[in-house]
Amino acid sequence: MTTLRIATFNVENFDETVPNASTPSLADRIAVMRPQIERLRADILCLQEVHGQERPGQPRALLALAELLSGTKLAGANVVSTQTANGEVFDQRNLVLVTSLPVTGHTQLLNTLVAAPVYQMLTADPPAVAPQAIRVERPILHVELNIDGAPLHVIVVHLKSKLPTDIPGQKLNTFTWRSAGAAAEGSFISSMKRMSQALEVRRLVDQILDQDRDARIVVGGDFNATAEEVALVAIRGDVEDTGNGALAGRVLVPLENTIPESARYSLFHQGKGQMLDHILVTRNLLAHYRGAEIHNELLHDESGAFATDVKYPESDHAPVVVTFDFA
Repeated sequence: MTTLRIATFNVENFDETVPNASTPSLADRIAVMRPQIERLRADILCLQEVHGQERPGQPRALLALAELLSGTKLAGANVVSTQTANGEVFDQRNLVLVTSLPVTGHTQLLNTLVAAPVYQMLTADPPAVAPQAIRVERPILHVELNIDGAPLHVIVVHLKSKLPTDIPGQKLNTFTWRSAGAAAEGSFISSMKRMSQALEVRRLVDQILDQDRDARIVVGGDFNATAEEVALVAIRGDVEDTGNGALAGRVLVPLENTIPESARYSLFHQGKGQMLDHILVTRNLLAHYRGAEIHNELLHDESGAFATDVKYPESDHAPVVVTFDFA
């Protein structure tokens, strides 16, 4: 029997930082977050918001992450990350998969299966003179692993947040909009980006299943959406939404559904728990599924007053972990 634990964790802007009144040091963050990593006991760890670090004469690398994993079961494990065109990790917000399992292939998608929609802003100042492509900022990471001689596809995602996209000339400062209409348009543009990513994930899943109808697929990450919101509904492909029973084998199942609703949240926002981090799987993996956990006992509400990162050096997201047994 092979027991497999798969986790997803948005580590919230994980980086080497200069500590000040609002920012903790890397050592401060590791002190509270390494025990979280150890508790996961993950064989496959999907991470979001991992920043890259630079050293003179060397390519940008995930040095802060390596320090976080030092001393854990994933120290020295295989690391697959999103990359720039020249083969370096991104400066900010990389998607990363860390695993003790063999990696047989990987790729990233960025408006690869879905062309960027074209839109002309209504409230820009000065006025927009032509439509422009609304491109997503973060790729999707697809990694193929080998488990006891059989492939497992893991797709790591970080969908666009619900924060409004900036509109030229419509912000007084980082947090203050000139008009409610401009803020609404910014939210509309963000939703286009989020749905572009969601459609790309769904098309990738269908592409994998077209090649192998029995493919085992896991999609994990920060979706910035609950299971009932449009982005997740599109990715899941439930029969109730497609109206086509022949597509039942292509449905993706959110595994947090087996956790009681009162404990089903991975982020607090203005006092309300929200389930924004998910692990979805193809139905053929349900036979091996043994349970899910959300490590949210110490989750803080960083949207509240006086909630600084120094006060709460851990992430504002809770890790989610699921367990499978394979004969």
